[in-house]
Amino acid sequence: MSNNNEITEESVVSEGDVIDSVGVNEAVLDTDPVQAEISALKEALGKAEQKAAENYDLALRTKAEAENTRRRQETALSNAKKFSVEKFAQDLLPILDSMEMGLGAALEGANDVAKFREGSEIAIKMFQTALEKVGAVQVDPQGEKFNPELHQAMSMVENVELAPNTVMNVIQRGYTLHGRLMRPAMVIVSKGGPAVPPSTGQIDEIV
Repeated sequence: MSNNNEITEESVVSEGDVIDSVGVNEAVLDTDPVQAEISALKEALGKAEQKAAENYDLALRTKAEAENTRRRQETALSNAKKFSVEKFAQDLLPILDSMEMGLGAALEGANDVAKFREGSEIAIKMFQTALEKVGAVQVDPQGEKFNPELHQAMSMVENVELAPNTVMNVIQRGYTLHGRLMRPAMVIVSKGGPAVPPSTGQIDEIV
């Protein structure tokens, strides 16, 4: 009969084993915060990579949209340059039609000069109206004072009936575009007549 107080070999735990067990538990406890921090960093890295991918995709789409906008603007600008005179050209077509009809009548031997003249005057009036629509105004300075900013003097002619520097004749009318000179009017300008010798007040005696 064995004594209950008997200690078997299997039940004996050495002090070293107890210390080792405690050390392992402490190591496990010490490792848990590190693993948690690593997991948190991995999660943050994953989110950062996802955000970076989203931003990169957004940058690519933004760049593509900007490129498409630039191309549309270039196309619109090119079309604007090409067709900027379309309306003006449309206004000129009836004038051309009228002139061609008048020329055709003349070539057919029509002898009605009055009708031909009337047609020409209408065509000229239509042409002037078309020019005015785009801001082109005719400069016709007949009888006006010579203006070097709008007129170009071709010659000066003595004329005692007109004040000096008066436009006597307009050889070619000028035009301005929105107030800026496109072509000066070619004119002939008056100048004072020949000097008249002053009277001496003496009367020749008749012998």
